[in-house]
Amino acid sequence: MDLRVITNEQTELEIEIAGEDHTFMNVLKSALLETDGVAAATYDMNPEQSGGQTEPILSIKTEEGTAPLDALEVAADEVQEQSDAFHSAFEAAA
Repeated sequence: MDLRVITNEQTELEIEIAGEDHTFMNVLKSALLETDGVAAATYDMNPEQSGGQTEPILSIKTEEGTAPLDALEVAADEVQEQSDAFHSAFEAAA
């Protein structure tokens, strides 16, 4: 996974996440929206015919006092925990 920071401000972050699709981006966006201090989270994945951008760009806006990178770390940890829990449940069911 390649990451490229486009904008990194006090309450706003835009980051390109190369190699990912809607599946991962929706999970990450959902985790961000459940994270305290996050005011908005979305991603954009334009087809090539609309300017050439094909990699998703994640946009995070936070409330004052919450750093967007910190919110992203919390959300990514939550995604990892959910993935681990699913893996454990799957293994137990097999």
